[in-house]
Amino acid sequence: MSERDELDPQHRIWNRMKEIVDTAKAEGRDLTAEEDANWNAANADLDKVLATIERNRRMAELDSPDYSRVLNANGVDERKETREELEARRGVEYEDAFRTYMRGGLEGLNPERRGLLANHYMDARAAQGTTSGAVGGYLVPPGYRQVLVETMKAYGGLINFANVIQTATGNPLQWPTHDGTSEVGQIIGENTQVAEVETTFGTRTIGAYMYSSNLVLASLQILQDSVFDLDTWLPTHLGIRLGRAVSQHFINGTGSGQPTGVTTGVTVAVQPTAGNIGVLTYNNLIDLEHALDPAYRQNCRFLLNDNTLAVIRKIVDGFGRPLWVPIPVPGMSPTINGQPYAIDQGMPSLAANSLSILFGDFQRAYIIRQVLDVHMLRLTERYADFLQVGFLGFLRLDARPDDPAAVKAFKSPAT
Repeated sequence: MSERDELDPQHRIWNRMKEIVDTAKAEGRDLTAEEDANWNAANADLDKVLATIERNRRMAELDSPDYSRVLNANGVDERKETREELEARRGVEYEDAFRTYMRGGLEGLNPERRGLLANHYMDARAAQGTTSGAVGGYLVPPGYRQVLVETMKAYGGLINFANVIQTATGNPLQWPTHDGTSEVGQIIGENTQVAEVETTFGTRTIGAYMYSSNLVLASLQILQDSVFDLDTWLPTHLGIRLGRAVSQHFINGTGSGQPTGVTTGVTVAVQPTAGNIGVLTYNNLIDLEHALDPAYRQNCRFLLNDNTLAVIRKIVDGFGRPLWVPIPVPGMSPTINGQPYAIDQGMPSLAANSLSILFGDFQRAYIIRQVLDVHMLRLTERYADFLQVGFLGFLRLDARPDDPAAVKAFKSPAT
């Protein structure tokens, strides 16, 4: 039945009821008993017609529901949210739950928020391959992670330019290595067989060492003070400790019980003669640059510590111009002889036999493997009698040199 067919009986009944009332009104009288009975009967018929129309409309809605109006249990219209909006909302909810946990522990969370945290929990025992103890931590949300990671990078310049990969598990990872600088093609004549140049691959195993920030203690008074910026103070302190720990190993790690440092096995391209400990010249830096194959010079930089940079800032070329240029072009970073550089305090200073300067493409020269992300643990009972709470940050990572031809070193003489 069409909408017009439904409305026609409605109109006919309404017109009959209106005619009964209008006749009595025109004659200046009330409805007679017969008119009153007819009007009531017509009114009952109208109710039936309206009920039929409403029933048909409701059935049509059920046949073609508007899914864009479906709400979840929390009254949120998820059908209208994009994937990005949904992830952003859930991220805000998790960060809010994490912030409450940091200040008040699990006791301050309702069951729903505890569930949010539980979905981002990592068992540190399983991560370390141990079975004793019961310790674990919650994934650090984006706001905390940004502060923590940026602080870590400030204490280790190499991590900003190496090839950093992230894996979901900490199982040993077999990583292929290859140095193709000696591989060259050739011109061939007609009907000439091409030469065979074997590509040699190596393999390095990358594990996942557990790094801990060690405990950071905070008093209950600080945690209860809403003015105190715990969201910045805590990840900053954890990032400082983790950054100092990993930066030393990224540079000088032995590979035994710790990552293998970038200086391990590096080719020494420049080494002054005896009697020049602590001496660094313009020619030394030029020689170091050109010791690197041009194929790697598209994304290269110097890597050194701040003490070595202070020495370089005093070096001038043959025309008395300093090698270190503070602002070569507005908006660009300082350079050494036109090349960018990175400061890493894990690099040795100029001293006997020290590998104090590296130059190369560290994206190709060094690989850092990180498992999942940074996790954080809150210890409530351990320091309860001191009215303190302990916080612990930990992450799993390993690192290895990747392409040995992508970096060269300056080494001070032994005497």
